Amino acid sequence: MTVLMTTDTVGGTWTYALELVNALASRGVEVVLAAIGRPSRDQLDEVASSRLAGFHAADYRLEWMEDPWDDVDEAGEWLLELADELEPTLVHQNGYAHVALPWKAPAVVVGHSDVLSWHEAVRGAPAGEEWSRYRSLVEAGLAAADLLVAPTRALLDALVRLYEPSCPRLVVPNGVSSAAAARSKREVVLAAGRVWDEAKNLQALVRIAPRLSWPVAIAGEGDPGPGVERPGRLPRQELAERLAEAAVFAAPAFYEPFGLAALEAGCAGCALVLGDIPTLREVWDDAALFVPPADDEALVEALGRMIDDRRLREDYAARARRKACGYTAGRMASGYAMVYERAVAREGVRSG
Repeated sequence: MTVLMTTDTVGGTWTYALELVNALASRGVEVVLAAIGRPSRDQLDEVASSRLAGFHAADYRLEWMEDPWDDVDEAGEWLLELADELEPTLVHQNGYAHVALPWKAPAVVVGHSDVLSWHEAVRGAPAGEEWSRYRSLVEAGLAAADLLVAPTRALLDALVRLYEPSCPRLVVPNGVSSAAAARSKREVVLAAGRVWDEAKNLQALVRIAPRLSWPVAIAGEGDPGPGVERPGRLPRQELAERLAEAAVFAAPAFYEPFGLAALEAGCAGCALVLGDIPTLREVWDDAALFVPPADDEALVEALGRMIDDRRLREDYAARARRKACGYTAGRMASGYAMVYERAVAREGVRSG
């Protein structure tokens, strides 16, 4: 089976795609990756060491960016040209904009996030009329899909509520292949993500950092200001090394459809303090301490407990590692192999 898979180069979808590609290769599934955006040098290095059957990239704006529509149309033409050349068995879309194009193969769409559920979670209100074209595009994409997949039930339920897709739907959790082995832990609270991203809520850590007895480090784009360690945006392997050394990982998110950084932190033996939102509760259950994202005092209290109580910290680190062991790239690939077979069979029934 040959799959044409799309991705963007901005966030966690890139990491997800490379993990899935490598795990699918062990199952005889060849994947050609089409990246929308400009890959970094680090990302190109990841491509070179991956098991991709092919890689293409084009620097277009994404559907959730400001006034992206000419780029969205041009990217669609580019993807259709690639599909004509490759003649894939299936098209795996990690965005909504191009699912409704006239593909000659069945199309699976994976919902990693969306603007409307983001608005509800982060802004506490529905998205405005300025997002009506985006809404229509997502609705059309989901209506055209042979299968809709999401990494959590909570996100899938939100997509169903907001866009009312009629296609079959499945949950396939994300997974990672490995992490740097846990080491002697450094007394630090580590976080990862774009500092300016409202959904990640890393500014809460910046605000409360002076009240903690341990330093806070934020790995990612943006300047958090004084009082916080700033390693900057790290290549994935360097971030894995940081996680292996960090005693506590914090992600007080308002919106996190799955949370690959938290998963990698759990694999690396970090104790987790996470935002109390449905998706993170679903993934981690009793393997993390949860705090209301808008409550700085609760965040200080939870991190203070982890810092002051070594037994508690080690207990939650062990819980996180056990839970993380259930979210492997191999298990994810098995789920997608089933999704692909189901989509191809559904297309065969329709065309027959």
